[in-house]
Amino acid sequence: MKIWNLPIAETMPFGEIKEERPVALLTSGPAWTAVRHNLRQLNIIWQTDVREASLASWEALAQDLANSAADEREACVIYAIGGGLVADAAKYVAVKLDRPLVCLPTALSVDAFITWASGYRKEGCVYYLETKPPEQLILDFDVLADAPASIRAAGICDVLSIATGSWDWQFAHERGQNPADMPFSPTIYDAAQAILEGALDCAEAAGQGDLQGLKQLYDCLALEVQLCNQIGHSRPEEGSEHYFAYAVENVMGKGLPHGDLVGPAILLIAEKQGQESARLHAALEACNIPLNNIPAAVQADTLQLLPTFVRQHQLPYGIAHEL
Repeated sequence: MKIWNLPIAETMPFGEIKEERPVALLTSGPAWTAVRHNLRQLNIIWQTDVREASLASWEALAQDLANSAADEREACVIYAIGGGLVADAAKYVAVKLDRPLVCLPTALSVDAFITWASGYRKEGCVYYLETKPPEQLILDFDVLADAPASIRAAGICDVLSIATGSWDWQFAHERGQNPADMPFSPTIYDAAQAILEGALDCAEAAGQGDLQGLKQLYDCLALEVQLCNQIGHSRPEEGSEHYFAYAVENVMGKGLPHGDLVGPAILLIAEKQGQESARLHAALEACNIPLNNIPAAVQADTLQLLPTFVRQHQLPYGIAHEL
């Protein structure tokens, strides 16, 4: 079993970054517009916007970057500036071309910039490919605080999902449905609940862009990721709420941010599990997660189809299998 690491994280203004290596930059339009004035010192020799989460798209990016080296402008380091889509694509390209990777998140919108896997879409679901965590993570908390409110602290969804993901994990254990490589652990379960409490505690501050609140949210994201790294799977924080998000994306399209899908799903699945969700709801609202972007009819249809969806894609057992 391989136990992955977190990236080395540094907190500093982006304007103080010292980088002498030629840079290949993967970013998104809004993210680059927000921070480009702070990064004029980067020697960018290749740049692209990441537009989709597919292996074919990422392979094309890697090939384009490899071809650009033919004119003696070979990039020595890859930078990812933006959110989860950019980070996942950059991890793929960095592994493919054997380059070090530096991530500069512009919002605490997901946990993708500290994980070892890249999530891609295939046949109407999200699958994960082993890539690597970045070698370096640079956090400019003033930039994070200035992010649009709806994504500034949306990464809290990847911590609040502990409430429903851990419930599913224990539920599967009681049903004898956990595979041999995902055995239920009361110790890990309890540790996950402590991380969940940390996120609930900082939700209001993080949502307001308070620097200490955002730091605590980052800490919760890092602890959640490393906890899953230690056991080799994501059952403590990924369950039927993520399955719902994967399924409903087929109806809503790929334009909605991760939090817009997972946030409402946490509340829906918590209700199906018989959990009290008032604190979860308050935390999501405090972090400005849109909870009404998925029409009620679409929610109902997705819940009805979810048992078929999870079996079709062989997703780990949870309440979704018994709806």
